[in-house]
Amino acid sequence: ARCSCLEGLKGGAKRKKLATPKKGFKVCVCGGAGGIGQPLCLLMAMDPRVWELSVYDLTIAMVPAEGIGADLGHIERPCRVKAYSLDTTQKPVDHLEQCLKGCSLVLVPVGVPSKGRSKSELLKINVNIAKSIVEACAVHCPDAIVGLIVNPLNSVVPALARLYEKAGLNAQKIIGITSLDTVRANKFVHEASSVPIEEVQVPVVGGYSGSMSGPCAVPIFSQDAAASRLGDARCAELMHRVQDAGVEVVDAKKGKGSSTLSMAYAAARFAQSVLSGLSGERCAEPAFLKTDIHPGVEYFSSEVIFGPKGVEEVKAVPKMSAKEKAHLDLAVKTLQEDIREGLAYAETVDLAGRR
Repeated sequence: ARCSCLEGLKGGAKRKKLATPKKGFKVCVCGGAGGIGQPLCLLMAMDPRVWELSVYDLTIAMVPAEGIGADLGHIERPCRVKAYSLDTTQKPVDHLEQCLKGCSLVLVPVGVPSKGRSKSELLKINVNIAKSIVEACAVHCPDAIVGLIVNPLNSVVPALARLYEKAGLNAQKIIGITSLDTVRANKFVHEASSVPIEEVQVPVVGGYSGSMSGPCAVPIFSQDAAASRLGDARCAELMHRVQDAGVEVVDAKKGKGSSTLSMAYAAARFAQSVLSGLSGERCAEPAFLKTDIHPGVEYFSSEVIFGPKGVEEVKAVPKMSAKEKAHLDLAVKTLQEDIREGLAYAETVDLAGRR
């Protein structure tokens, strides 16, 4: 089943009474005062399965996390919201026990932008930022799913998943959120075909499209009825658009922003799939994680089935056309390089605070 991240929002001329599920969860958004974090916090507070929301960010954030918490505390949902902030000298592992304890899901939209930085520079900065949060999760909520939105994602996820493994934890708790590639592919096919958006479901496999090494995300248009009727030339255009969609948004914002709103939507869709699974309703969602489903790489993005214990199954790559297979072969070569860089980082450090 594909979940809607706005399931908790009902309305219209006659307002319907919202039913609160019998089972709810505690969720934390780390980086909750940022460009992705703020709309993501709103969407999480609206999700009826989220009964408690922790909002964490640094005190240097432009908007204090406490302000985000106070603002969200006024919306008419049963979700309890509490904010936490640390200065740059404080380690999350030492100070975020109350924030993280009891969390079933931690969403991590953090890091500096890629503008003006090489991939190695970006990795060095952002993986260390994310590591400080992940090591706090390893101590205070080791069973939680940790959903990462940190570039370069195809390197950061292998790095931090390997650190979880070294600490004796489940590497599949560290997951890269790649839902945005599928969201974009579905929307672009809907626009090109006029088929209702609910009937479009394009699988996207490989890695995340935001790779600085080259195209990594491969939409398999041949597996969607509406897309397959568009023809090879149109599908080739759409594949290029999915892979470069982030640039499209940055250009439209004239360099003053990136895909914050669509990413928040995609992350909320991922979160709802995870929470649906945890509540007993198995749900499918694309994600990038440790898996052996594709030869040559030990991390891959494909459709994941989430259940009561988290990841239940990673689906095999669907049948592809010859052209799609050629695109995936090239993507895997790029992905191998990204994964190697992430694993190399993991060999130099360990998670702090594990006993």
